Amino acid sequence: MIDIQDLCVQFGGVKPLDGLTVQLTKPIVGLIGPNGAGKTTLLNVLSGFVVPVRGRVSVDGQDLTGVPPHRRAALGLRRTFQTDQIADDLTLEENVLAVADHVTFDGGRDQVGKAVRAAIDFVGLSRRLNRRGSDLSTEERHLAEVAKAIIGKPKLVMLDEPGAGMSETESQHLERVIKDIPFFCGGPAGKTQVFLIDHDVELISACCNETMVLDFGRLLALGNTHEVLRQPEVQRAYLGGFEEVAP
Repeated sequence: MIDIQDLCVQFGGVKPLDGLTVQLTKPIVGLIGPNGAGKTTLLNVLSGFVVPVRGRVSVDGQDLTGVPPHRRAALGLRRTFQTDQIADDLTLEENVLAVADHVTFDGGRDQVGKAVRAAIDFVGLSRRLNRRGSDLSTEERHLAEVAKAIIGKPKLVMLDEPGAGMSETESQHLERVIKDIPFFCGGPAGKTQVFLIDHDVELISACCNETMVLDFGRLLALGNTHEVLRQPEVQRAYLGGFEEVAP
């Protein structure tokens, strides 16, 4: 569970997050909102890259105040970025292996290689294991980022626009991957939580049990995804709205 209390982030005179209080409890939570709503800023706070001027965040009861990014990774918080972090001169396996230094593995370090290959197979890239980053397509680079985020059974996987630039068929594969992350990482009980930002409303609708909407740093809506997406104020926040997605 993600617990956010009175969270405020300020850059000069701009407040990308302004008094945000919310509890996110579902296995896969969506986060949507117009550009500048504070979505990526919230992920940066959860990741430890941005320090709020006020407020508190915790994950599964762990207060993250003052915890640096590398310690958050060790505690089981992982994320992807809008711009992929794939090194062109490393193979896919080496790219995923590079995150292992900040990850705790069941069974010790001798399980690292097995965990890396399992993550790559999970996202559907086992055939590309030894391909260099420069040879990977846009879809494969996004999926490689997901693989990097899921090794070591994290508690929380934060995905920042993982579907950007994908075709409809590619998005459907990504959808299946995202929906299975809680069980791949958290076992049969699906204890791992996924926090998904994406402008693809169909992807949000297909994957997310609940969705929150930010608008100018404040909470506009939170609840069942299909109900939230039907709210007129949510559609107005998208500057003219979007076509309703059937449940």
